[in-house]
Amino acid sequence: MDFATLVPFLVGVITGGLVLGFVYAIIALGYTMVYGVLQLINFAHSEVFVTGAVVGFEVFRVLAPVEMNGYLKLLIALVAAMTISGLLNVMIERLAYRPLRNSPRLVPLITAIGVSLILQDVLRVIEGFQGRFDLTYTLPAGFSAPFCGPQSTCAPVGEFLTRIGMGLQLKDVILITVSLLSLAVLNYIVNRTRLGKAIRAVAQDRVTAGLMGIDANRMISATFLIGGALGGISGVLFGMKFGTINAYSGFIPGVTAFTAAVLGGIGSIPGAVLGGLLLGVLEKLIGVTNVFGELLGIANLGVIDDSYSKLGAFIALVLILIFKPTGLLGKSNVEKV
Repeated sequence: MDFATLVPFLVGVITGGLVLGFVYAIIALGYTMVYGVLQLINFAHSEVFVTGAVVGFEVFRVLAPVEMNGYLKLLIALVAAMTISGLLNVMIERLAYRPLRNSPRLVPLITAIGVSLILQDVLRVIEGFQGRFDLTYTLPAGFSAPFCGPQSTCAPVGEFLTRIGMGLQLKDVILITVSLLSLAVLNYIVNRTRLGKAIRAVAQDRVTAGLMGIDANRMISATFLIGGALGGISGVLFGMKFGTINAYSGFIPGVTAFTAAVLGGIGSIPGAVLGGLLLGVLEKLIGVTNVFGELLGIANLGVIDDSYSKLGAFIALVLILIFKPTGLLGKSNVEKV
């Protein structure tokens, strides 16, 4: 590859990184919301996310032979995944975390890891009974076609995007659109509604919020419901993007999304989004290091391929935590005596 083709190539890599970053951002929001209220790292969120992906797979599988608009199928899949994942997250909070709320912090953390392992095996058993382990998404017709393809009225737009290296599939545009809508709705709920105000009050001071008439348990359940619904959305989007999932597919994206939440500032909604986008772009850039090695004449860089894509993310995390422990957009907690 020469320098003349490098710019469109890099634009394409960064575009792919941003698409992936939106998936990480939506998952990271589930971590950051729960932490913001309970100061708890809900490691079971990665399995809640996978549950949403499995629900989406089942909806697409059942509706595949049905003559129905593809966007309606997607809407049904998203609503089903949001409902199941949200309720599952509420049940996890009620059964596993609430009884341990006043315990030392290490206890609910270990419980979260245990719940994560239990959910992995439950999903594996459920799909195993049906003879399925690796679930391959069957998307509605056209979802994998180029965005603004040659037969569409916006073909010139698609040709232009392809020429500058931003060629996208329709499912990528859907993923970005659904992610942005989810972020907008979440921002409205948290900052513009009475529910959001109550959640923020509980996050700031649970005891004082209770004295003001706010039911802390209900607000915490609402937080888990919203976080689980976001996990369901991200699960469907992840399945659409990568095509194949199984009961263990949540571990790596879950760890990466948790890293994104910490990188941006755990407890900060904008921080989770920023962290997710940064990690998505870094992951894609590390995956094409061999191209930079070819351009610079450094042959040894050719050994760094996609399998090293997570390297940059965690190096960035370590550096950020060394120089800014609260994350990019996190704030220090000041305790007044």
